[in-house]
Amino acid sequence: MTSELPAAVLWDMDGTLVDTEPIWQRSQMVLTAQYDAPWTHEDGLSLVGSGLERSGEILREHGVDLTVEEIVEWMTTYVVEHMHDAMPWRPGARELVEELHDRGVPTALVTMSRRRMAVDVAELLGARGFRVVVAGDDVEHAKPHPEAYLRAAAELGVDPARCVAIEDSPTGVAAALASGAVTVAVEHVVPIAEGSADVRLESLDGVDVDRLVALTAPAFSAHAAAATTASSGAAAAQLPGEGAR
Repeated sequence: MTSELPAAVLWDMDGTLVDTEPIWQRSQMVLTAQYDAPWTHEDGLSLVGSGLERSGEILREHGVDLTVEEIVEWMTTYVVEHMHDAMPWRPGARELVEELHDRGVPTALVTMSRRRMAVDVAELLGARGFRVVVAGDDVEHAKPHPEAYLRAAAELGVDPARCVAIEDSPTGVAAALASGAVTVAVEHVVPIAEGSADVRLESLDGVDVDRLVALTAPAFSAHAAAATTASSGAAAAQLPGEGAR
């Protein structure tokens, strides 16, 4: 196992860094009520971690008579206005971001929310915050596709396999894992199945940098061993078989 610091830590935003998921849920309820469209709490939970365009498509299917872009902008404006009433930082998240900065570990914010909202949140951390922000309108493919995580690692100039990603939803966890990052799932609004992430936590409260390194060290070792095995297998497959000319 390694006790080295990760090359970077890549953070999801909604539900992981800030507890905006209840505000997103309220935005959907308010919007659907305006159009007498049927909508339930369970409908809202099904969208956690998804790209906003997908959410807009589903709300349209339920009867919200706006374009997908209008729905996305309406919900984003609602959330931005209401989160400033009192920024709902998730327990331990802001403290960990700031300590990572102090220890020289770069961080990126990787979210499917719109960039204007993501930058707004990132700026609250100032100089001890994120070096890179990748938002939903910066990428072609939403989570669970790994594009956003791969782009964040590329902009930081690091190998995603040497990064830790922190997520709170099954969709986000799938995206982070697909990028090759060691993935920490911090369950919040929706359940995350046991064994679906490299590390599964109930909270980041009390998790400092040294604790994060200790928690993720076995996964980094396992990933490295798997990569070595895969590389050896690929090399063996290229060798000529017995009797080949």
